[in-house]
Amino acid sequence: MKIAVIGGTGMVGSAVVAEAAGRGHEVVSASRSGRHAEGAAQDVSLTLSDTRALVDLINASDATIISVSAGRGESAQPAIDAHRALIAAAPTGRLVVVGGAGSLLTPDGARLVDSPGFPEEYKPEALAFSEVLDLYRGADDALRWTFLSPAPAFTDKPRTGSYVEGTDEPAGGEISVADFAVALVDEAEKDAHRGRRWTIANA
Repeated sequence: MKIAVIGGTGMVGSAVVAEAAGRGHEVVSASRSGRHAEGAAQDVSLTLSDTRALVDLINASDATIISVSAGRGESAQPAIDAHRALIAAAPTGRLVVVGGAGSLLTPDGARLVDSPGFPEEYKPEALAFSEVLDLYRGADDALRWTFLSPAPAFTDKPRTGSYVEGTDEPAGGEISVADFAVALVDEAEKDAHRGRRWTIANA
């Protein structure tokens, strides 16, 4: 398969590039800098706001994984606007969107981001990804997307190759970056969660 990774030099994106390349896929890493991501067959300079170029890359790939942060130390609005523009452009390729854990729900139906004690520094990004999730849920049925939320905590524990799944409530407390990458590449290969949000955690 040809898999594009938007944000391929970031924490999650670089792990995805390595995982996909390790499985024998042709990987295109796209990032603001265009610097090389280990395992990528091609590196391109591209941002999420470059809608036309992004659509061309998505349509030329078997699956595209979008792993780009929103609002981390800066305004989240550009990321929200970029996803809105991408949805409006209606790419025909498949999208696997990395979202945050803040939009996951507690047992009483409240979002994690609205829970007492949710870290203030993470709220802008959590609220942005909640809005982005709503945008995808409101998209035309022809758009081929899925949205993966991580467990509330990322770890740097070694890859196990396994994980447990949930839908809108956390499946567990943590997920390693390596196993999150496994799940993203699994989804790129299998297209098992089209048109919905899901979440994973380490068992």
